[in-house]
Amino acid sequence: MRVSVIVVNYGTAALTRAAVESVLSRDHGEISVDIHVVDNASPQGDAAQLADLQSDRVTIYPEKENHGFGRGNNLVLDKLAAQVSKPDFVFLLNPDARLRNNALERMATFLQKQPKVAAVGARITKPGIGARVAAFRFPNLVNEFSGAISFGPVDRLLRNKSVTIPADSATQAVDWVAGAAVMIRFDVLQAVGGFDPAFFLYYEEVDLMRRIKDAGHEIWFLAEAEVEHEEGAATKVSSSAPERRRKPSYWYWSWQYYFRKTHGRAYALATAGLMVAGAMCNHIIARIRGRQPSAPLRFFGDFWAMAIRPLLGLKARGYD
Repeated sequence: MRVSVIVVNYGTAALTRAAVESVLSRDHGEISVDIHVVDNASPQGDAAQLADLQSDRVTIYPEKENHGFGRGNNLVLDKLAAQVSKPDFVFLLNPDARLRNNALERMATFLQKQPKVAAVGARITKPGIGARVAAFRFPNLVNEFSGAISFGPVDRLLRNKSVTIPADSATQAVDWVAGAAVMIRFDVLQAVGGFDPAFFLYYEEVDLMRRIKDAGHEIWFLAEAEVEHEEGAATKVSSSAPERRRKPSYWYWSWQYYFRKTHGRAYALATAGLMVAGAMCNHIIARIRGRQPSAPLRFFGDFWAMAIRPLLGLKARGYD
């Protein structure tokens, strides 16, 4: 078997180096492994810092613009497609992630033995915290409202419809897995056209895996494959951050684009309305309890400017 590893870097040269070395330092059995590192025009000269990694096993792509996650991966996928001998599987590894065990070998072996499975994700842990959610259900109108209201009785009522699947879950078929550590059949990636280049960051892996499932393939979470992930090291967006933070504008744009593309404009608008209603209820409940609301900072204004406006056919108003 041949596995091509892709790491897309932006401003995290030291972490990217650790991610690459975590792959190079392990014995992957009879699996041939090549690594491709895309530097998305990092402003601090990351390409130069990573240049010495170039070897017969590692290829560095010093880009002149920031392509985002999906387009950065597509750049390598196009290069691989042009090769005479193509990889069996592609392993997408975040720059702030590194192998904890022989995850790559376990994921490749799983795919080899399960021909109906097109993609498999690893169990993800965060230093000092433990296992993090890495397997998910597709987002929809119901679970987006549940996530926005973030209220115990509602959560318990809809726990089997939640987007997130518990971090301590066993190996199982799921809707999608975290893009921080996922292995995908190369021929399936080619068949579905890779990542949608319209996404800059966020929701691109959800969209890709939905298209993979729509094509008749399965996606699995493999608990036995473990990857350590410093979530948010590059984007500064972390689900475990104790304080409320403002989400970047591209998160909101990606949200509306995904829902509009997948379900249509009317469904996306209905979902947006329920999210706003849920967030308003959460604010009221949080104030009564003397707690912080669960919505990101400036959620209502940002959601209107960068998600709802495009759904209404108006120009988005971003802030970064």
